[in-house]
Order: sequence, then C-alpha cells, then structure tokens
Amino acid sequence: MSLNHTKIEALKPKAKPYSEADGRGLSLHVLPSGSKWWRFRYRFDSKAKMLSVGTYPDVSLAQARERREEARKLLADNQDPSTRRKEDKALQQTKAFNSFQQIACKWFDHWKVTHNPRHTENVKSRLERNVYTELGSLPISEITTPQIVKCVKSIADRGAMDIAKRCHQNIGQIFRYAIAHGYAERNPATDIRPSDIIIIKPAVNMARVDEKELPDLLRAIDAYRGSNVTRLATKLMCLTFVRTGTLIGTPWSEIDFDAKLWRIPPERMKMNNQHLVPLCTQTIEVLKTLKILTGHTPLLFPSERGWADGKHMSDNTILKALDRMGYKGRMTGHGFRGVASTILHEQGYDHQHIELQLAHKQRNAIAAAYNHAIYLPQRTEMMQAWGDYLEKCR
Repeated sequence: MSLNHTKIEALKPKAKPYSEADGRGLSLHVLPSGSKWWRFRYRFDSKAKMLSVGTYPDVSLAQARERREEARKLLADNQDPSTRRKEDKALQQTKAFNSFQQIACKWFDHWKVTHNPRHTENVKSRLERNVYTELGSLPISEITTPQIVKCVKSIADRGAMDIAKRCHQNIGQIFRYAIAHGYAERNPATDIRPSDIIIIKPAVNMARVDEKELPDLLRAIDAYRGSNVTRLATKLMCLTFVRTGTLIGTPWSEIDFDAKLWRIPPERMKMNNQHLVPLCTQTIEVLKTLKILTGHTPLLFPSERGWADGKHMSDNTILKALDRMGYKGRMTGHGFRGVASTILHEQGYDHQHIELQLAHKQRNAIAAAYNHAIYLPQRTEMMQAWGDYLEKCR
C-alpha cells in the first residue's frame, strides 16, 4: 500500500535501518537515528541502482513522488537519473565558478595592462562598490538585460548618473571578454543604452573666463593672499595647462631644469603615454621660487599636513583658491586648458601641436605611441610664446 502523512509520522526508528515502500520504486528509509530518507530504486543497463531524493519532512511525500516521476521520465528517455544528477551538479559548480565577478576579474587583469594605474584603480573600485553587489555572484551566462537595467538604475537612483553610465560601459566590456573566451554567448548590455534607463544631461564645459577677462585673473593670482605654494600651483596651471591631477602629484624628479623640460611618465597620464611639457622662461622662474619652498620634499606640492606619507596637495586646493579670488563658478583649474586651447587656436598655432600639448587622445595609434616627442621644437616655441603672452596680459 502507498504511504500517506499519517503512516509516515507513525514510522519509528528501530535498532536497524528499514524501508517502507510507496510504490513505483519510491520508498522511505528509516535510520536508527530517526532520520527518514526518500529513495528511488531502479534498474539501468541491467544494473540495480538507487537515487536519494531528499529527507523527510524537508521533502514532502508529494515532492518525493514528483522527483520519482522526473527520474522515471529520464529512464524512459534512456538516461540514467544518477548520471544526470552528477552532470547537473557539475554544471552548477561550473556556473558558480564562472560568476560575473570571476569573469570580471579575468577581464580586469587583461584590460589593465594597457591603462594607467590610477584609472584602473578607479574602475576596479567602481565595479566593487556598484556592480558586484548586484551581479557579482550570478552566473555570467544567465544574466539578463532586466538584471543589468536594475543594477544601472539603482546606481542612478542615488544621483550618481555618470557612475551609472560608466558601469553600464564596463559591464558591456566584461561581457565582450566573456564571449571571446567562451564564458557567455551574448552580451545583454547591448540591448539597452544608459539613456534608455536614466536621464543623461548634456555635457557642460568646465567654467572658464574668456580672453578679455584673463588679465584681471592673472593679476588676482599675483595678489592672492593665501598659501604661496597654492598661488604658484595656480600660476603653473595657467602656464602649462596640464590636468590638475597631473600637476599636484608631480615629483621634483620629473623636472629637468637644464633641458627646460618636464617629463611625465605614462603611469601618471590619462592616456598612458609619456608626456613632455616644454618649460618656458616664466615657468622656470615659478619652479625656482617653488623649489625654495618645497624643494626639501619629494613633491612639488606636498600635502599641508605633511609630506612624509607621500600625499600631495588636495585636488580641490586650486579650485578653492580661485573661489576666494572671486572666480567661483567662473573659473576652475581645468578651465586653464580650455582658455589656452581657445587663445592658441585664435593666434594661429597648429591644431595638432596644441592637441599634443594638451595630451588629448590621438586617433592614430602609432602616433599616440610616440606623441611625447612629436613636434617638440614647435611645441617648445609655442609654449614660450604662451608664457610671453601671459606676461604681457598681466
């Protein structure tokens, strides 16, 4: 007779294990400890076999019968239920190993080789903080577009629109790597664009003064009553128009006074290429003054809290100084790059020379690899002319 709930509850442990049949190969095995195991007995290739289908009451009678019927269907299709279970388990383990985070780490190790360390650390941190919490543990081959949408939208809902956009880009890059290496068959990130999920505001240029306002700004920098080091940093921003982060992290070892050249190594550049900045007469004068103030430290602009820990000036220092000069919302450190580009173009200097000095990305990969030395004589002449122009303005 088949089992029912009352009969199962009445089964008590004995000195030795025993079984009670339910029918069609299913039985309940009762151990001396009181544990009750569902077992399905069958024959495959003329061999008697047994498949465990769970414990009671975790697996109910109805569930045990359902699993029995699934096993019988496999037998009818000439498949061994035990072998199929092992294959399914192995597949699940493979999927767990090939989680999104596992593959993302493989992609990151492959990708970071051609990018500068500061940028790669930012990407790594962005994934850890925003993406792995949502997608990290999921098998990469099973991730769907709605799951990516949920991830990106949760970031945007915090107000981090730019981070949401960049995370979507990184997710797509990881899936492309996964497809190339056989971990996934398609890229669900390509089904949507960030603008389909969040409102992407138009890019706004960094605030900057125009040419007619530049003389007043230069005189305001000269008259700045704050830190002399900050005043000199602002002057160098104007003279060299490098990126703020590049300037404030500069070690003295990069400055070659004899050659009148600033050699910035690839690992400190956004595009991961060495960059040369010709030092005009005015820039040399500023650097010599700065040397008196900070030459005893490894950095041009050490942190005010002390340089022993290797920390440099905050990237907000120049912006705050400009605010105190009366240029809040009108000028930023990055704005000096736009001012220089606009004026030099208007003065007729070659576009390519200006772009190379701004260290903008080159479309030609071969040129990009060697652009630190391209047109150096022309750029040296241009930078001296820029220093002379600023001096005349002031």
